[in-house]
Amino acid sequence: MKNLKKWIALIVVVIALLYLLGLFIDYYADWLWFNNLHYASVFSTMVFAQLISFVVFFIIFFIFAAIHINIAFRRGSPSRQNSFLPEDDPRQLILPLYRGKAIVWFWGAVITFFAIILGASAGSHWSQFLQFTHPVSFHLTEPIFGKDAGFYVFKLPTYSFISGWYLFMVVITFIGVVFSYYLDSAFVVTGSHFHIPASVRNHLFNLAGFFSLGIAGSYLIKLFNILYSSNGVAYGPSYMDVHAQIPAYWTILAVTLIITLLLFFAPFLKKKKTILYAIAAWAVVLVGFVWIYPSFIEQYVVKPNELQKETPYILNNIKFTQEAYGLNKIQTQPFPVNQNLTYANIKDNYHTIENIRLWDRRPLIQTFKQLQEIRLYYDFNSVQIDRYNFNKYTEVAIAARELPASQIPIRAQTWVNEHLIYTHGYGIVMNPVNKITPDGMPDLIVRDIPPTTTVPLNLKQMAIYYGEETNQYVLVNTKAKEFDYPKGDENVYNYYSGKGGVKISNFFTRLVFAWKFSDIKILLTGYITDQSRIMFYRNIMDRDQTVAPFLSYDSQPYLVVGKDGHLYWIHDAYTTSNMFPYSEPVYQNAIERSINYINNSVKVVIDAYNGDVNYYVINPNDPIIQSFEKIYPHLFKPFSEMPDFLKSHIRYPTDLFNIQAKMYNVYHMTDPKVFYNQEDYWAIPKEVYNNGQQDMFPYYIIMRLPGSEKEEYILMIPLSPSNKDNMIAWMCAQCDAPNYGKLIVYTLPKDKLIYGPMQIEARINQKPDISSELTLWGQQGSQVIKGNQLVIPIDNSFIYVEPIYLQSEQGQIPELKRVIVAYNDRIEMRQTLDEALEAVFNVSDTTSQQARAVAPVLGKVVTTLSARAQEALDHYNKALQYLKDNDWSGYGKELDQLKAILTEMSQKKSLPVEINKVKK
Repeated sequence: MKNLKKWIALIVVVIALLYLLGLFIDYYADWLWFNNLHYASVFSTMVFAQLISFVVFFIIFFIFAAIHINIAFRRGSPSRQNSFLPEDDPRQLILPLYRGKAIVWFWGAVITFFAIILGASAGSHWSQFLQFTHPVSFHLTEPIFGKDAGFYVFKLPTYSFISGWYLFMVVITFIGVVFSYYLDSAFVVTGSHFHIPASVRNHLFNLAGFFSLGIAGSYLIKLFNILYSSNGVAYGPSYMDVHAQIPAYWTILAVTLIITLLLFFAPFLKKKKTILYAIAAWAVVLVGFVWIYPSFIEQYVVKPNELQKETPYILNNIKFTQEAYGLNKIQTQPFPVNQNLTYANIKDNYHTIENIRLWDRRPLIQTFKQLQEIRLYYDFNSVQIDRYNFNKYTEVAIAARELPASQIPIRAQTWVNEHLIYTHGYGIVMNPVNKITPDGMPDLIVRDIPPTTTVPLNLKQMAIYYGEETNQYVLVNTKAKEFDYPKGDENVYNYYSGKGGVKISNFFTRLVFAWKFSDIKILLTGYITDQSRIMFYRNIMDRDQTVAPFLSYDSQPYLVVGKDGHLYWIHDAYTTSNMFPYSEPVYQNAIERSINYINNSVKVVIDAYNGDVNYYVINPNDPIIQSFEKIYPHLFKPFSEMPDFLKSHIRYPTDLFNIQAKMYNVYHMTDPKVFYNQEDYWAIPKEVYNNGQQDMFPYYIIMRLPGSEKEEYILMIPLSPSNKDNMIAWMCAQCDAPNYGKLIVYTLPKDKLIYGPMQIEARINQKPDISSELTLWGQQGSQVIKGNQLVIPIDNSFIYVEPIYLQSEQGQIPELKRVIVAYNDRIEMRQTLDEALEAVFNVSDTTSQQARAVAPVLGKVVTTLSARAQEALDHYNKALQYLKDNDWSGYGKELDQLKAILTEMSQKKSLPVEINKVKK
């Protein structure tokens, strides 16, 4: 028996040591990773917070449980010594472990087990505790208890956790104590008589007192949780909550505290029935005052006068919800819909017209996959929309060419290939959102491998080690050359020259990562050198979340080509809470939970080559980010430190805009009566995509806002009345400095019918020539795909644009075949946007003939200029190569030739002269 105990003890110790060793190795590997990013202090703060939370709550439970188990053991001793158990009593099975020193080990193991569970539970709330100790005021006081919103965001979650944790601790301890007394036969049953010794009874009363104290604490928490009540017509405390539920909670709280005192002083009470009377009174208060009375008030006081009674609480809900979602900063402006556009207005707004997005991201990614993946192992995960200044402001679609391990052919999926050779993707694809080639393909301005460009973009470092599909760890700077990109029938190989990843040069570090990734090949491989590095957490969605798990993140990171020729990911990060008082909650898909506060306070920038992660605070006035800045002083940087070339690419995030639009549909109603009746409820309009209905998605566009002098990059969406298809307003977010982040809602006249997307869609389907042509295409073995319909505001009017794609059943390359334009009562479908606009606005034959006459001359001149421009580009590329090779002589010669060509082109006067001749 003794040997068995020793073996059991040895096995337990070995398992515990292995677990602790694994934990240490995992943390050490992560520390190396954080240290490589210069965020070791962030890691230390998070680990210490977890450790301290675990230890403190572990000790509290261990001491509390040990004290009461010890008391139970001592008070049960007389019963234990005088008890005689039948042979079939189940306690006979455990009594051999319940004698001598074994009892200490038995209860020590039980208490330690539950202490670990409760300590781990507390450790998982480490971020909550850090915010509890670093609160920041919102300077906004709620009207019910007079507390700042910061109390509810930073303090109340911790109080709620402690309350629940405390009750669980008392319950577990109580069960353990009762079990101890049961083993000691302290409960004596003789016939119908049930006897408990006085010392045992007093101990149980004492524990019941601790439990009652926890119940009192839970009711105190319930009082503050009334700020999240959904009992009224608006979220938050209602008339019934304030005038019935709150008094009821105070009453039962007081009764519970009285019961607590009675239970603690039970040994000194002569009449123990007093406790029973108090508990009976508590039950009466619970049923009559907490459950029934509020319902009575709601039914017979509130319902007959609901609007009058609820008005102040509706106003509170509106105020706090608008504050939580930033709706109180939205500007509203009237948009008088005149619908009196002429073709001259279209020409005046040519920059808006030439940036209308004809390429929908969903068919475009299929086109990219077919045209530009080039090799089987490449993949495009997503297409994002951005803007660049190529001598003019241009909206573009951009996608990263990544190399996920899953794309490598199955027979080539060896350990060496997956982790040492195929380590990174390469290059990007880019096209203007409105340009179409004659065969219906996107006009690619960055394409192929290695990337070539027809616009002034510096494409110096195109390797993508960190992306959306880089999920496996890789080893770089090994003896195996890394595949860089294919070139003809051969491949180009390279070695990594950056600073990303953790050095893995010694045996111990290799052992650490072999353990972490459960891959002994890291330890055994002979490819690793003194300069080798291991890269992990390479998926950008995981990477920034690992550094800052306390932030929430947008679902759409996007790629930027930097002025320095590197690729950067920009990822929007949010501070969120579900504890903002009086604020209506909304479900956020990106983080898969409900929130009632959100702020886009941080822009995260990740270098696609080095993996550097930088957190720039764009909204320093947000109290939650101020709290995090106090907790992690070395993590965040002011937005002013972001490089200017990246600042020009920040954009308003779609996830936040979607939430704000959804909430504004309700909370633009600031009149309590209108809100109560929901008589002006708005909704996101429906649209048709690929022959199916869906909610319209916000879209980026370059346009000139009413009252503005120049075009700017905005995010916008039309809005409709609930259950109606017409348009009632449109909402936009400005993305360019200095107006970044400003939200504007343009309200439309309510006495006019302004077509919404679905009404335009219905009219398109009713137009015989369009519907017949689309039907004919669909019957010829091709799939007709209707792209996003875009509502474009121009000069107090709207035009509607919808691209039509055709995809054959045999191929997977959608081609942009037609563009539909609608304005007023006219709808036309043509091959290009310009032709559709001319048809809608009845451009005269004379104008068209003039345009056709100018076209040959224009084409001749443009061809000449294009040839010279290509020569200039060739000299420019050669100059860059000489610069890279440090050949300053060759660099200077190429610049001189480039200057000569540009000077010649700038002196060309033939174009306007020739065109004027044609006109005459």
